[in-house]
Amino acid sequence: MFEQIAAPKGDPILSLITEYRNDPRSDKIDLGIGVYRNDEGITPIMKAVSAAEKLLLAQESTKAYQGLTGDELFNEALQNLLLGTTSALGRTTTLQTPGASGALRNLADLIAATKPDSTVWISNPSYINHRPIMLRAGLKVEEYPYLDPKTKLVNEAAMLAKIAELGADDILLLHGCCHNPSGADISLEAWQQIAALANKNGFLPFVDIAYQGLGNGLEEDAKGMQLLVDQVPEMIISTSCSKNFGLYRERTGAAMIVSNSIEQATNARAKMCELSRGSYSMPPAHGAAIVRTILNDAELNALWRQELDEMNQRVNGLRQALVNEFQTLSQSDRFNYFAQHKGMFSLTGLSDDMIAQLKSEFGIYIVGGGRVNIAGLKESEVTTLAQAFIHVGA
Repeated sequence: MFEQIAAPKGDPILSLITEYRNDPRSDKIDLGIGVYRNDEGITPIMKAVSAAEKLLLAQESTKAYQGLTGDELFNEALQNLLLGTTSALGRTTTLQTPGASGALRNLADLIAATKPDSTVWISNPSYINHRPIMLRAGLKVEEYPYLDPKTKLVNEAAMLAKIAELGADDILLLHGCCHNPSGADISLEAWQQIAALANKNGFLPFVDIAYQGLGNGLEEDAKGMQLLVDQVPEMIISTSCSKNFGLYRERTGAAMIVSNSIEQATNARAKMCELSRGSYSMPPAHGAAIVRTILNDAELNALWRQELDEMNQRVNGLRQALVNEFQTLSQSDRFNYFAQHKGMFSLTGLSDDMIAQLKSEFGIYIVGGGRVNIAGLKESEVTTLAQAFIHVGA
């Protein structure tokens, strides 16, 4: 049976991790894998998370299943965090999922079950998992223009022109903030135009928001999505607690359904439960319990927000430091996009040869396509990175 299976190509990011670990150089720099690190190079456990875990350890009385919908207090707390006081709050239901990838797949399965002829439109470029998840759910996938390769910013005119062509059989997948892999976000004006086009043409907005709080701040990062959800009759949302709570390995996420009425949204969630029963069945409990505890405790909530702000300031500080160093070394503003981008990543557009040279000569590891994880950089490495980029002709 298994002799029919060809040797896999291997995941490019996982392969890069292996190469980095096997590199004996002490001054090597890992800017590939998408995790936040502090200036000691560690992905820390947030203090609010540790405190919440201590409370859970003292209070938890069972390890029984919690049901197909997951932790309902988590669902409610996350829904309030994302949608706040929007008009959509009363017509939204939430399902806890194994990370945002689980939410993406659940929602893709829901689309395939209810409207199988739909086409999902993703940005060019987009998160590496968007296309395969949608395809494996049986959906068609197309791309809309997004990043201008020269300016490294969003070409909103080209993006909106393509979106204006979408119709009732189309699903528009948008990044809520901190676009992965580019770091380039759309303006509030663009969000407003998308809302108008959705209402005019009938396509369904699908927002993936995995980095809330790591761009302009917790509330600011949700503004575009909230502007949209306030104006459209239906929308779907996937979200993650991996980055802003540092719960990468806990696989904690959620899928949200916004509909014309709470009855319709509830029916849609019930359908997702039916679909999840045939795959992973029930989501893991621990990460959701941590998030629920933090969001429902005033002191822990305040501590978490403070820690998240510090992470945000660190990443944005590294971005500005890079720009300053590039300006000093190159007497040019062509690298200013690093400070204009938001969140953990920036897409540099480096060629494969440049990426290989960075790795061989400087021990700097970045993924193919030139995505750099700014959140993995140390302050002491800023000058080295800038010098290396200029050396390879970036």
